[in-house]
Amino acid sequence: MSYDLKPMKAPRAAGRMLRMLVAALEGPAGGRLLAKKLLSDAGIAAWRNKPAGCAPDMRLPVFDHGEPCHPVDAPPADLDGLYTAYADLLPHGSYQPETIGEFAAAYRQGSVTPVDVAERALEILADSEATTPAMRVLIDCKRDDVMKQAQASAARYAAGTPRSVLDGVPVAVKDELDQAPYPTTVGTRFLGTAPAKHDATVVARLRAAGALLIGKANMHEIGLGVTGVNPHHGSARNPYNPHHVTGGSSSGSAAAVAMGLCPLAVGADGGGSVRVPAALCGQVGLKATFGRISEHGAAELCWSVAHIGPIASSVRDCALGYALMAGADALDTCSQMQPSPSFDGIVDHDLTGKRIGIFRPWFEDANSEVVAQCEHALSLLTRAGATLVDVTLAELEAMRVAHLISIVSEMVAAHAQYYRDHRADYGLDVRLSLALGRQLSAADYVHAQRHRALVYRRFAKVLAEVDVIATPMTGMTAPVLPLDALATGESNLEVTGNIIRFATAANLTGLPAITVPVGYDGGGLPVGLQLIGGAWQEAMLLRLAAVVEAGSARQVPLIHYRYLAAER
Repeated sequence: MSYDLKPMKAPRAAGRMLRMLVAALEGPAGGRLLAKKLLSDAGIAAWRNKPAGCAPDMRLPVFDHGEPCHPVDAPPADLDGLYTAYADLLPHGSYQPETIGEFAAAYRQGSVTPVDVAERALEILADSEATTPAMRVLIDCKRDDVMKQAQASAARYAAGTPRSVLDGVPVAVKDELDQAPYPTTVGTRFLGTAPAKHDATVVARLRAAGALLIGKANMHEIGLGVTGVNPHHGSARNPYNPHHVTGGSSSGSAAAVAMGLCPLAVGADGGGSVRVPAALCGQVGLKATFGRISEHGAAELCWSVAHIGPIASSVRDCALGYALMAGADALDTCSQMQPSPSFDGIVDHDLTGKRIGIFRPWFEDANSEVVAQCEHALSLLTRAGATLVDVTLAELEAMRVAHLISIVSEMVAAHAQYYRDHRADYGLDVRLSLALGRQLSAADYVHAQRHRALVYRRFAKVLAEVDVIATPMTGMTAPVLPLDALATGESNLEVTGNIIRFATAANLTGLPAITVPVGYDGGGLPVGLQLIGGAWQEAMLLRLAAVVEAGSARQVPLIHYRYLAAER
């Protein structure tokens, strides 16, 4: 079958033009006609007439597994044991980011304390806000709370009783998850009027492991965008070039890791929102299998495609973050239907017998520099013994639209009351998307779920023949952050389509996917490779990503800070 994924095209709008477009779309006269045109530009009109061939399978994306699973209140993984086992997983090149293990070693040796690191974190934040442009990686940092955590961690080290290798290590949390005592604004200017009373499950697990929770990370408003532009809190900037976007929606999480503020951050991914900013900022990002990581305590936005996941500066730290976050949670029903997380074979760089699926027309539908760097990454995998296998994935255009319908419909439903009461408080780009989403029908949503079932079966069939499917993570490197978008946001379907071309399949199917940095374009902006695996095969993704990481040289971001030593 032929490759049918189409570029999204519509006039770009920002500033005054975007304001006029939103007013027309929300107005009583002409709104429906304009919406019809814009939905047609997004490919929805043609998609409505495309049969899916089957009824919705409402179990998807919940997967079968071969063993019972019981809810637990804490992750089963031995973090210290995992860290020791993965000691050889280190990035390659003259630049190596500071890792979780380096913080733990420094604390145990007494060369630095968690209090020293907390004070340095506050200095880094202040300095990054004083740059031009300001980096805006965190939107809230409570000094007293950070220092209180650091003092408790220092006391544990002094007593010889650190909770884990993560004790005292700085971690940022996307402002989509509850973290006491911070409000959860979800990137808006009207939500989060009071502090969260309880931690999200993932945050509670980080806290139980002793992590130094340094604040709430910036994000694209309500996660409804892929650039990270935020007119309310200021837009997070890409540490590799602060005049370029970070990607989104977990913009601050990725930028915080890239600039060295923390080796690990928490993101959330409904349409690439962990993996896209991780790739554009040159970091590792993992979206696990649907249900693998508890969603309890995250803002309810797009429940059937949403995933919480780690962004880290290395595969090892990503594995540690995943190990901490993964596992059943009594407070999240979807998380209870999973096998126990496995970490077998992550350090095995012999890939003999492993098969990497490539759908060539899809793989090559990206900027030439992106494709070249990803081709080099494939050579690293074959050099380690893997075999490249040509595969075919039919009707990717229908898949793209089905994901778009699913995520936007769910966000419109989640924000129906807020839209009525706070419509003028949203950024104009989000208002535009919500207004368009209100023109979608229940029939559209059901049709999207029919396509979802069909898409999952197609991917599962391919993944029965190969171990992973490889693609570039994005179709382009980080674009310039337009000045006229800073105050209003931006509508740019062409850029959006290029950024998320390879991301949404894993969200619609619920399959796990990882991005790992593989190189840079001519302007020094990072390129990421994506690997999509079968359900519950996160260990396989981490194993392959570690091989790619070991052969890919890293470059120091333009904006970068260190805690423990001078640049290496």
